[in-house]
Amino acid sequence: MTRPQAEELVRRAGGRASGSVGASTDDVVVGESPGEKLPKASALGITVLTEHQLRELVEA
Repeated sequence: MTRPQAEELVRRAGGRASGSVGASTDDVVVGESPGEKLPKASALGITVLTEHQLRELVEA
């Protein structure tokens, strides 16, 4: 799944997609190479989801 596809999936489920990680972020979805957002999310105690977990959450 591409980033734009994931963002659209989140929006269709009523969520808001953002390109940055901050204190108001609820969840972060990571792909094969998450980059610098993963350590920041972990440090802030933000839930980190895989693509599979995102799909499960949206379909629930």
